[in-house]
Amino acid sequence: MKKRVAFVINPKSGSDRKTDRVALVRSLLSDKYEATIFEWKKITDRDSIFHSVLTGGFDIAVAVGGDGTVSQLASALCGSNVALGIIPFGSGNGLARHLQIPLNSVDAMKLIETGVIQTIDKGTINGQDFFCTCGTGFDARIGHLFAHSSRRGFWTYARLILREYSKYDHEHYRITMDGKTIERDAFLVTVANAGQYGNGTWIAPTAMVNDGQLRVVVLKPFRWWKIPSLVRKVFRKQMQHSKYAETYTAKEIRIERASHGPAHFDGEPADMDAVLEIKVVPACLKVVVNPDFTG
Repeated sequence: MKKRVAFVINPKSGSDRKTDRVALVRSLLSDKYEATIFEWKKITDRDSIFHSVLTGGFDIAVAVGGDGTVSQLASALCGSNVALGIIPFGSGNGLARHLQIPLNSVDAMKLIETGVIQTIDKGTINGQDFFCTCGTGFDARIGHLFAHSSRRGFWTYARLILREYSKYDHEHYRITMDGKTIERDAFLVTVANAGQYGNGTWIAPTAMVNDGQLRVVVLKPFRWWKIPSLVRKVFRKQMQHSKYAETYTAKEIRIERASHGPAHFDGEPADMDAVLEIKVVPACLKVVVNPDFTG
């Protein structure tokens, strides 16, 4: 029997809002599977669309949209037999990049037919699902500012980072990982299921989405002239070799800070309690990936 594939298309999310995504998907459909298109025009459509996907006998549900669309559909599919596919239109495309899903829409559509299904983990932070990264500190502040920016894309991130660095003061954290506690003054604390935030920025190059564990990266305070070398390490997958970065592996993490404040999960900003409870949920999401993908 042919596989049944649902395409959940968010026409306005992400960085490219000019492409007619419904027309694009229709033009690239294959006769190797049965396709149904759900157009997610309003936020209030979400629950009904996700219900239809979960109860409609589909084998694969493809998120066609930005990082938020991917993350929300992935969360809905966790624990089900419906596998997540991705046609990325996001600003960062962190999960797609980690899973080696092509950023080109034509190639990503081909993968729906030729890819393989693997099972990956997710993380939760104070009950909120994440599939790439979460955390607190400077990156949470940048995430908050980016969410309220009228412009998207990598260069908006870069401008915000350069503008805000001199204004930001580090915080003190008490971090407990699988029962062992450390205390650090840190520029940021990131917990990673996948290796990168997006845009090829590898904060935790050793992270694997299918090993049942999370990576905790503690970036210690640094002077402004160290920014270029840190940026190089982030893009070259060498962050674990920086003397300013400490990387740990854990399944359950508790981050304590002085008061409630900014946090992030998969790029979504949030104001959270002073205590952040983070844990891994192993093998909960089926995904369509490149056949060469290992983790």
